[in-house]
This record gives sequence, structure tokens and C-alpha cells, in this order.
Amino acid sequence: MLHRSRLLTVLLAATALTLTGCAAPTSPAAAPEESTAPGGHGDIAGARELSEPPLALVTVDPAGAVHQLDLLDESVAELGAVPAPTNATTDGRYVFADSGDGVAIVDSGRWTWDHVDHFHYYLAEPALLGEVAGRGPATVATTMSSTTGGTGVFLAGSGEAVLLDTEALSKGDIVERFRIQTAPHEGLVVPLGSFALTTEPRQGVAASVIVREEDGMPVPGVSAECADARGTITTRVGAVIGCADGALLATLADGAVELERIPYPEGVAAPSATAFAGRDGRPTVAAVAGAQGIWLLDTRERAWTLLPVDRPIVQATAVDDEAAHVLALAADGRVLVIDGTTGALVAQTEPLVADPTVTDAAAPALIADQHRAYLNAPAERRLYEIDYADGARIARTFDAPAEPAFLAETGR
Repeated sequence: MLHRSRLLTVLLAATALTLTGCAAPTSPAAAPEESTAPGGHGDIAGARELSEPPLALVTVDPAGAVHQLDLLDESVAELGAVPAPTNATTDGRYVFADSGDGVAIVDSGRWTWDHVDHFHYYLAEPALLGEVAGRGPATVATTMSSTTGGTGVFLAGSGEAVLLDTEALSKGDIVERFRIQTAPHEGLVVPLGSFALTTEPRQGVAASVIVREEDGMPVPGVSAECADARGTITTRVGAVIGCADGALLATLADGAVELERIPYPEGVAAPSATAFAGRDGRPTVAAVAGAQGIWLLDTRERAWTLLPVDRPIVQATAVDDEAAHVLALAADGRVLVIDGTTGALVAQTEPLVADPTVTDAAAPALIADQHRAYLNAPAERRLYEIDYADGARIARTFDAPAEPAFLAETGR
């Protein structure tokens, strides 16, 4: 049965514009222009199609106040408030704020439709959509589409695995395709097409992954062992889940899910990857490898690479551009630009955050897109835009209207 929650606010309803062409991305500083093109490319009623991505930074302060900074005109809007969060996740449109007693969903009203060889960009009214009820820390897993497919929410305290209908989210509704009870554990619900992967625990720890239909029914014979399953990300190739001995890659072929194991390289000793980050739409992602450096996982080549780093780091993200840039936030507060083929340091900033090693709600986040990287400095109440391809130059610095405890880039 589908479950619906009451909306706190709703998207403005209006007649959708007809569209006529496909726009290519350009500089994030250029002002967007409206275009007209045939529908069916991620558009929804009430949204305008633009010729540029409507990039913005959404911040949530420790009390739950939500602000959105438009990166084109630098205006700031207050979007409302959610319950005081302990964590936040984004898919590039929605922000999922976890309070430990449910997940509040913020629709930024900005998104990009990835058409592989070109993109469509949309702008609509932002809204607070409501909450997914639950208990305990939540882990949210998304895809590269903010208007189709599913969004996974796993509630560790209750052991509930929830798959949300992302198309319904795009229309202002919170609809649960399934909600399944498992034993409490730090689990995952990972959407993939019309399917979802869910973890199954053993002695309180995620130990295996099973594939389910969108109604929650298991797909017979499609499962895999994945000891200590932690961390997930979706690339253009498929969905990744971190395991103690490597990664599990789930892909779609002929309408079915295929599971492949990508083991760590033999003879290479480093802590397992437990959190992945990378630029949207690219096949290579990064993860911190403890004190050993950075793991790079190329999902297209099904291969791991361990990059040594000359100092402790707390976060890493793969830009995966022509220069193979990898970005890292070092324990001393600097942002590092690293050569992803050799591990050599390309450039670095001055220290930008006082203590990036904190693990509470004031922890900074490093985000990369095609042109820039963004970093929040909660204690300093600043947001940084970094041109990583130009010697880690600080392109812009923004004073945040409130402590930016959580950061998300939207419109991408």
C-alpha cells in the first residue's frame, strides 16, 4: 500500500511551459535565460526551463533553519525550518535532513535533467515537503534523477527500510513504495531503476544485500554477501555499496539487476571505504582510506586505486575530469587538489576551517561540481567557492546568514 504524508507547504501549481531546444552547460556565473522545448525531459508543472543550471547552496543551521544562496545573483532566501538535524543528504535537488526521529525533505526547486549527451535545467518554487516518520539515525540513498525512480531511506533505530517514489516527490507528495521491517542495524536502501537493494543484518551488522521489486518483494535468486555493508553512491554505471572486502556494483541489463563484486587490490593494505563522493554523472568516486590516503573506485573499469596522501585527510571527492582531479579536505583545514593518476599535490588553499575533524553537526562538507568546489565553515559562518582548476583559487567567499552546519549544492 502507498503511504502519503501531509505537506507542510506545496509547490506552486502553474501551467508548464513548452520547451524547444536543449541547452549546454556554461559558466556558473552567467545569468540563466528561459527557453522553450518539448516536454518529457524532467520538467514538471510550474517549472521553468533555463539555459543554465540554477545552482544554489542550501544550508541548514543547528536549529533547523534552512537558507538558500543563489550562486548566480548571490541572493539569499529563507526557506523555512525543519526539526533540528543531525545529518543531511542531497541528490542535487532535495535536501534530506535527518533529526534522529524522522527525515524532513526540502525541495530546493532547482534541478538538472541528465540526458547523457546534453542537459536540461529547471527552476520551480522551493518547498518543505514534510517528513518520513522513523526512529534512529537515517541513511538516505539517491539516484541521478530527481523526477523519476526511487529514493531510499533506512532507519537504523527501528530497522525499517523505506523506498520513496521520487516522481511523487517532484510533484510535492511523499509516497512510500514500500516500508519493510528488518532487525535494527545501520542499513541501506539503494534504489536502482524500478528495483531497490536492501541490506540484511547478521548479529546486528549489515552482512548481505538482496534485490527487491518496487513493491518490496524480493527478486528470487538475486542477492550477494557484503560484510559490514556501509556507504553507497550512484554513478553513471550503476549503484555502489561498500563492503569490508571491496565494493558491490549493481547494474541494470535487459530489465534485470546484475551484482558484481569489485575486490580491493591484492597486497594493498588500507582501511575499507565507508563513504563515497564524486561529481554527479561521472564513473569514478573517492573515499578516505584511513591514514593511508584516498581510495578511487572506477566503476566503469571495475578497479580500485589507492592514492597516497602526505597528510591526514578527513574527506575526499573525485572530480573525474580530464585532469583527473581529486579534492580532499585535510585535517589542518586546507582543501587539497590532487592528481588522481599519481597522487601528487597539485595545489592547496590556506586553512579555511578551524577544525574539520569534528564529527558532530558542525562538521564541514566538501562538494565538487564541473567547475567549482564548495566548502562550508560552520564555526566561521562562511561558505567558500574554490576554483580547483586554477591553483585552488578562492573564487568567492560568502558570509552565511546563520551557522551553516549542513551544506548541499542544488540545481546540478
